[in-house]
Amino acid sequence: MKQPAPDHTGPDAPSGRDLSTQEVARYSRHLVLPEVAMEGQKRLKAARVLLIGAGGLGSPLGLYLAAAGVGHLGIVDFDVVELSNLQRQVLHGTRDLGRKKTASASDRLRDMNPEIEITTYEAQVTSANALDLIRPYDIVIDGTDNFPTRYLVNDACVLLGKPNVYGSIFRFHGQVSVFSPPAGPCYRCLYPEPPPPESVPSCAEAGVLGVLPGVIGSLQATEAIKLILGKGDPLIGRLLLYDALEMQFREVKIHRDPHCPVCGESPSITKLIDYEEFCAGPAKARATAGMPAEITVEELKARLDRGDDVDILDVRNAEEWILCHIDGATLIPLTELPARFKELDAGREIVVHCKTGVRSAKAMTLLLGAGFRNVKVLRGGITAWAQKIDRTLSGY
Repeated sequence: MKQPAPDHTGPDAPSGRDLSTQEVARYSRHLVLPEVAMEGQKRLKAARVLLIGAGGLGSPLGLYLAAAGVGHLGIVDFDVVELSNLQRQVLHGTRDLGRKKTASASDRLRDMNPEIEITTYEAQVTSANALDLIRPYDIVIDGTDNFPTRYLVNDACVLLGKPNVYGSIFRFHGQVSVFSPPAGPCYRCLYPEPPPPESVPSCAEAGVLGVLPGVIGSLQATEAIKLILGKGDPLIGRLLLYDALEMQFREVKIHRDPHCPVCGESPSITKLIDYEEFCAGPAKARATAGMPAEITVEELKARLDRGDDVDILDVRNAEEWILCHIDGATLIPLTELPARFKELDAGREIVVHCKTGVRSAKAMTLLLGAGFRNVKVLRGGITAWAQKIDRTLSGY
């Protein structure tokens, strides 16, 4: 059963300004499609779409929405272009290294289509600015990679009545949906509670196939264009799952939760909250329960220089170990750790590390549960060690 498109992007939406001769030539392949035609292209020109993030997902989103003639694109990002981005973030090039992603994206999209307007926001989306950022736009597209921002964007969109085109990527897998209450559920209906922070490695920790965001971002762009045109069956109430290794798509039906705290019948969330605290809840509870403190890379280096008895446990994968490792460390990948506890001395102090800290927090929990008592996590992992202690190590 087809879901109705939101009113402000559906068939009754204003058609916008006429197209110039140059625009007619540019969009000619759209204009011959009966589902788009002149009226649809004018809707695209009148539309205002906000992209949250100019990275992996934001790259195909920006390129295809600009090429399609979406009249006004807003881009929110606070990061700079790094070499490791270029494997998948095709908005940016080698000459953009060190530049703000908003500046790089704006230049590329203006070259792609000088007929459209682009507004950039060099900022992190927070509870203080989210409503002001989102309010002027018709559609919001979430291209973020962390749970606090996903919940924040969801709640802000629900409070403002804006459709939220959601996408996420992890290793070889992706998800796409459209959250647009009251026509369908919101993100909280699908994921009422965030997972423990240490249970979900970031793309930097777990890796991501370079072409994956191209697939997922293109699907998100398709959904946004359908909403603007008021055509087709949007992914409202449906979660599309993609497996690149198996080259399979699956669809899961999702329903609006009448008890949802933000879009339910009696919402308890009527204003934006502290999303970092909300998503760090489980970790924060463990910290207040007496979990061992972290150790900084400077502190570990000083102790090693003094000859203190400290065992360094690296819980990354073997492929990561080959790229770089701390001399004297022991490699036991996190997935193998429970079966290899006997290789470790429970009476010695153990400093556990991964790339940045997610897997090492999980490893510490496993070690403490197995009876190890003197365990610390290396803050910032080997990334911090390479940046602050041993600059001969290659980052990845």
